[in-house]
Amino acid sequence: MTLNQQHCQESMRYLATAPIRENDPKFIGAINEVDYELLTANEADFIEVLYFKLKNIALRNRILHGLIRCKELELKDFFQKAYKKERYLDMRLLAIHGLAHYATEEEIDKVIDHFLKILMKRPETTPYNYQEYEFLRSAFGLPLLIKKYGYRCFEKALQQVEKQYDAMPEAFKGHFTIDENGKAVQLRSPHETKQMIERFFAAQNGR
Repeated sequence: MTLNQQHCQESMRYLATAPIRENDPKFIGAINEVDYELLTANEADFIEVLYFKLKNIALRNRILHGLIRCKELELKDFFQKAYKKERYLDMRLLAIHGLAHYATEEEIDKVIDHFLKILMKRPETTPYNYQEYEFLRSAFGLPLLIKKYGYRCFEKALQQVEKQYDAMPEAFKGHFTIDENGKAVQLRSPHETKQMIERFFAAQNGR
């Protein structure tokens, strides 16, 4: 047994017996140390149940990232439910990443139609929505889905994202991105980002 397999088994044993404490470093560490590609069907079922109990978005995000890699397991139903559960578009797109492995293009078309309706309301509800947009347009977002599947609906969604992104003030652009492995890449320091956004709102209030 490799060290990774050992850590994974230890993490799964801990999660199966420990109470859900979403701010406990040990609980967080156990979720992070699960090797999702090694999960059995029963273990994946347990992780799915845990996902729907969690309130912490970062922990659900970690599980979604992990289960996307479980190509040998039948997780279509999970990703459909996860898409409906999540409210942020980056989280919904992670669910679509997983769902696309199992669903037909016609099924994905319907999901993206719904996704676009939510996306097109964002300028009214959250006009400076740069965190979601940067994920959607990143190498791990819609461009990766276009590269893998070539579906027209993904291209249509990316065009709409870019249109809404371009319409935002420059103060909200180019702060970070996500690489093709799903890792965040800072393009500006947090201090510089904070300064640019604060200057923007100061100028708005000074009008």
